[in-house]
Amino acid sequence: MPEDTHSPAESNASETDRFERLEGADYDRVTEFLRDRVAFTAREWAIARLCADFRTGTGVEMTTVGEHLPDLVPFMDDQYTRQAVYQSRRSFEEKVRRAGATFLYGAYADFFTADEVDDIVYEATEVARFLIEVEGASLSPTDESNAEERIRAAMEAVHRSSRDLRYDRCPNCGERLGEDAIESE
Repeated sequence: MPEDTHSPAESNASETDRFERLEGADYDRVTEFLRDRVAFTAREWAIARLCADFRTGTGVEMTTVGEHLPDLVPFMDDQYTRQAVYQSRRSFEEKVRRAGATFLYGAYADFFTADEVDDIVYEATEVARFLIEVEGASLSPTDESNAEERIRAAMEAVHRSSRDLRYDRCPNCGERLGEDAIESE
């Protein structure tokens, strides 16, 4: 996970250094940039990031996020109600889950070769790193390595499941394969 992404709960909302690289950016331009690369909007991105920053032991400081949004994010002009913050964060979470399911379905269903899946993961990683940098954070080598290991383990599980579904019989003769034959694939 990104380093330096969580502010202490007591932190003054105006002290955050998020999105400084987007100082003077227009909301529509940020959304257009994101639309070409990810499934979420500028509003959803900013609010999801701030909800993570203002997470406390009892939940998220949604009122604080909404009231200070224009101070915290250079491309946001309006304050948001607690409900609007909640809805935007929820929309972000739903889009991330849908994108994950879409990606895994494509991988499971063998729509992509292993090289193509590798390319997709590489491109997604580069976009994620860039967005984290724009947020004003960075990934430590340990955090990056841990994330890559989780992705690798997940992709191995996808490959195993896909292989098990596809190769319970020999593709050449149709004979039922035993567990040893499947594992050697």
